[in-house]
Amino acid sequence: MSKIAIKAENLSKAYQLGEFSTGTLSRDIQRRIALMRGKEDPYLKIGETNDRTSKGASDIVWSLKDINFEINQGDAVGVIGRNGAGKSTLLKVLSRVTTPSTGSIKIKGRVASLLEVGTGFHPELTGRENIFLNGAILGMRKHEIKKHFDAIVDFAGVERYIDTPVKRYSSGMYVRLAFAVAAHLESEILIVDEVLAVGDAEFQKKCLGKMGDVNKGEGRTVLFVSHSMQSIAALTTKTLLLSNGSIAFEGNTQTGIKKYYEYKGQQSLVYTNQPSSDAPVITKVTVNTSEANNLHLQGKPLKIDFEINTPYPIGEAIFSFLILNSSQVKVAHVLVRDDEMSLCRETGVHKFSCSFPQLRLYPDNYSLIINFSDHRSGKKFEVLEGICPFEVQVHELRKYYWYPNAATYVEDHVWQLES
Repeated sequence: MSKIAIKAENLSKAYQLGEFSTGTLSRDIQRRIALMRGKEDPYLKIGETNDRTSKGASDIVWSLKDINFEINQGDAVGVIGRNGAGKSTLLKVLSRVTTPSTGSIKIKGRVASLLEVGTGFHPELTGRENIFLNGAILGMRKHEIKKHFDAIVDFAGVERYIDTPVKRYSSGMYVRLAFAVAAHLESEILIVDEVLAVGDAEFQKKCLGKMGDVNKGEGRTVLFVSHSMQSIAALTTKTLLLSNGSIAFEGNTQTGIKKYYEYKGQQSLVYTNQPSSDAPVITKVTVNTSEANNLHLQGKPLKIDFEINTPYPIGEAIFSFLILNSSQVKVAHVLVRDDEMSLCRETGVHKFSCSFPQLRLYPDNYSLIINFSDHRSGKKFEVLEGICPFEVQVHELRKYYWYPNAATYVEDHVWQLES
C-alpha cells in the first residue's frame, strides 16, 4: 500500500489587492494576532477566483480555492495550467514559503524546492557556502553535505566559480547550482517550478534526466511545474490541472495534457493572431482535416495553411512545424527555408501551405508545434505550442490490420508471394 507524501484539505490562499489595512487600528491588531496564532483571518472577505481576464469587484483574490488532493510517495506529478492558474502559489504553499489562508497541508518528509532564480541562496555568500547553508536548512549534518558536494559542483559545472559570491553569477549559473543542490541533497520531496526555462537546452535535458533518476531510481516524490507538455509527458505519470485557482483535472498525464489544451481554448483547427507593427508574427494556421469535428481519416490527404505578417523583410527566414501525438512524442517534422521558397523577403502578408498526400498516422490525438525564426541572427520570432488539435481515426476498410499502440504511422507497402 502506497504511503501518502502530501495531502491537501480545503486548501485556499487569498491575496488582498491594494492596501492591507482593515481601516482601523484595533482590527489590524486583531488580524495580526489571529495570523500569529495560526488562526483564520477574522476580516478576510469572501472574494473572487483569480481570473485575470476580467476585472473583479472585490479587492480579495483567491489564488487557490478549496484545493483537495493526495500525492503518494514516489509519485512524479506535473502541475499544469495557464498563467495565473495558481501553480506557483501552490508550490510556495507546499514549500512553506507562504502559509495558506484556510485549509491544511500535511507533508511527510523533507522538501527541497527550486521556485525562482535566487530562492534559498544568500547573494553575499559563495557557491560553496550556499551549498552548506541549504543542506543545514534541510537538517543535514556537515559530513552528509560533504558526501554530495563534489557531485553537486560537477553537475552544476561551476567548479571554477565555487568560491565566488553568487551575486556575481549569471542567471543561468544561479539556476544550475540551485538545481544541483535541490536534486542532490537528501530530501524526500523535490519541487521544481518552471525556473529551468532560464537554462540552455542541454542543461534542461540534463535536469529532466536527473529528475527522472531521482524519482524512478531513488523513489523520491517529484512535483514539476512547466508549460512544456513534452517535458511533463516525459517526466510525470500524474498531473494536476489548475484553472482559476481550482483543480480542473487530476489523473494520468496523457489525459491531463489533453484537458490542458482544451482549457487553453485550443480546440479549433484554425489559429488566429493579430499582426504586429514591431515583429513578424504568425497570424493564421488552418488544419484542413478530411472530416468535420477535428477528425481525419488515416490515409486521406491533409493540408495545412499558414499566414505570416512581417513588418520588415527577413533575409533568411526558417519556418518549421512538428506533429505531436497524445504522449507528446514528435512523430513528424517539416521544415522550409527561405532559399527553398521565398518566404519573407518583402514586407507584408505571406501565405503558404504544406500538404500530405496520404497522412498515415495511426489513430490518436495530435497537435502542432510551430517555430518561426531568422537563421542569420538566430532570433526566434514565435513558437506556438499545442495548437490546432485533431484526431486521426482509422478508415472502416483498414481496421482489420490496425493494432493499437503498434506504431505512430503506417507506411504504404506491397506484399508479394514468390513461388
